[in-house]
Amino acid sequence: MTTLGAVFRPQLAPERLRALVRTAEEAGLEELWLWEDCFLESGIAAASAALAWTERLHVGVGLLPVPLRNVALASMEAATLYRLFPGRVSLAVGHGVQDWMGQVGARPASPLTLLGEYLAAMRALLRGERVTVDGSYVTLDGVALDWPPAEAPPVLAGGVGPRTLRLTGEAADGTVLDASVSADGVRRALRLIEEGRASAGRTHEGHHKVVVYLLAATGPGAAERLHDELVRDGRESVPGLGVAGDAAAVAKAVQELVVAGADTVVLQPTADEPDPEGFVRFVAEEVRGLVP
Repeated sequence: MTTLGAVFRPQLAPERLRALVRTAEEAGLEELWLWEDCFLESGIAAASAALAWTERLHVGVGLLPVPLRNVALASMEAATLYRLFPGRVSLAVGHGVQDWMGQVGARPASPLTLLGEYLAAMRALLRGERVTVDGSYVTLDGVALDWPPAEAPPVLAGGVGPRTLRLTGEAADGTVLDASVSADGVRRALRLIEEGRASAGRTHEGHHKVVVYLLAATGPGAAERLHDELVRDGRESVPGLGVAGDAAAVAKAVQELVVAGADTVVLQPTADEPDPEGFVRFVAEEVRGLVP
């Protein structure tokens, strides 16, 4: 069955999170996803609060920018969440926005090399291994987590470009695709991911999860809000991006992504969504029932 989620966008003040999380739990939303965009809100801190305020809701963070976070620290934080809230957490890592990384003096010369080293180290640490590595970016000397997760969790990675998508197949357990990817883009991404899995000899391993964001708007002015956001992002000319309309229209767009290969579709409201709690209820109570 397709998993359906929604995004709490960090353009909302952190103090808005509790009410939205409570709404998500009460409405039966399956997954709530958070972002760690610079310089808005911490993904880990927000996820910890959201998980503590709920009993059932699954919380994802997509994504943690690896230049900003030492891999040992990120793995410690991840392991703590996985042990405190088993089965309710998904974490993705990725390049981050390079201009933002430059602002904090963390922009790598080779984002791809950094991400590959980071994924290898993080997955090993979360498996409970003792890791020694002296890479171009990741250096660990006999580091092991005292409290690794009871079971090694999947580590997801975000990607858009061909080389990064191949890398997610080679080195991650799943891939997060942002809202710039249409259904045709999902199909292209899956081919690249599978190329990476094949090159790393991982095709015999378990299913590689694919999470896809879908920009969505509903209610009065939905089409205008969707168009304005696509214009702001410079994507208004890209066919098949986003959906505006009622539950049936949104569910149809979700299904197109699922047919293309998405396992989880996360509905992303526009930055100026006038009723974030209402959007969550719309996803959980109206769209969910129309998506197999």
